[in-house]
Amino acid sequence: MYYSPLRLALGGLGLVTSSALATNLYVSSYSGDITSLRLSQSDNGSYALAVVATNRGSAPSPAWLEKEPGKGVVYCMDEGLPVPNGSISSYRTSPCGELTLIDRHTTISGPVSSVVYNKGKAMAAAHYGGSAVTTWNILPTGGLSPLQNFTFKLSAPGTNPGRQDAPHPHEAIVDPTDSFIIVPDLGADLLRVFSIDPATSALTPSKSFSTPPGSGPRHGAFSVSGCADIKNQECLASKADTYFFVVSEISNNVTSYKVTYGNKTLDFTEVFTTGIYGNQTTPVGAAAGEALISPDNKFLLTSSRNATLFSIPNFDSTNSTKIPSDTLQSWSIDHTTGKLSFRQSAPAGGSFPRQFSVNQKGTLVAVGLQLSSRVVIMERNPSDGTFGKFVAEVGVTGDVTSVIWDE
Repeated sequence: MYYSPLRLALGGLGLVTSSALATNLYVSSYSGDITSLRLSQSDNGSYALAVVATNRGSAPSPAWLEKEPGKGVVYCMDEGLPVPNGSISSYRTSPCGELTLIDRHTTISGPVSSVVYNKGKAMAAAHYGGSAVTTWNILPTGGLSPLQNFTFKLSAPGTNPGRQDAPHPHEAIVDPTDSFIIVPDLGADLLRVFSIDPATSALTPSKSFSTPPGSGPRHGAFSVSGCADIKNQECLASKADTYFFVVSEISNNVTSYKVTYGNKTLDFTEVFTTGIYGNQTTPVGAAAGEALISPDNKFLLTSSRNATLFSIPNFDSTNSTKIPSDTLQSWSIDHTTGKLSFRQSAPAGGSFPRQFSVNQKGTLVAVGLQLSSRVVIMERNPSDGTFGKFVAEVGVTGDVTSVIWDE
């Protein structure tokens, strides 16, 4: 492991910062590194973001980081772009931000997303390049052991042959009841559904749901009406309505579905769809990216890439050159219908906001800007769901693929 000299300054940070906020974040990039950041806040309220440690050569092309809340383990999906296979690694976290490798497994190529399920007993991964879904047992050490492999094929290319030459599972998502895994498949225009065996963590394929031809579903998120915490079992038992929101990369749409639970099956009924830019025309070449539900379950937050609708002041105050910026979007959720109302289009802080994440309070957003090789921190108003000003930023080596909070 390589340690940044800034790590040595942590003690100094303690002399000038308040204990109100000192948070670690982890960043993956195609440089092969996992970078640890420290976000601190001074007594006057200003923020600073610094690199505190770097795992050099963690894998050829880390694409996704996953951390279960309350657990001291980070999982890294390595896409394996320059090599035949991908890999999945687990790391032990530490208060100072250092990561220690627990184990690493070679796997089917192209893992780009993962999710912990079955009460923390297992993990599922979506493999874009390998046209697959894999599952893994989570060991008491935080390590992994292989459980299942599911591979998929197309009988013919999809509506967009350049993007839909094969199945391309893009994200693994667990439903609020922890009973199903849903995998948006960009290449096959499907929401693949798997039921979970709580005794063994094994998945069983269920009926898939077809999205519009050529839409290319990429990422999604669940919301449960009337539940401030969608994992609150008491709320879920009240039979509140469940909705699933899908961001489709090729069609650049956001779609709401009402979810109906059956016997080891899920059904999806479309209730709303719109362009990801809301009240604006979708720019040519745009590529819809992320989809998250706010911590209070009131807002859907999305991103779009390759369309620089904003020009923002340079983060370097001595540089007058403005920065072209792609966008984040905020949507309020009507829990009686599942429909969305467009709230805001905001600058993401640079180019290609492939992934972003929100802190537990919903007050800060960390954005990974792939082509800007940068992570920015921006304020967010939990009351109205809107994004605010940029409060900190730091450059990261390579194309940034994900950034997560350690809270």
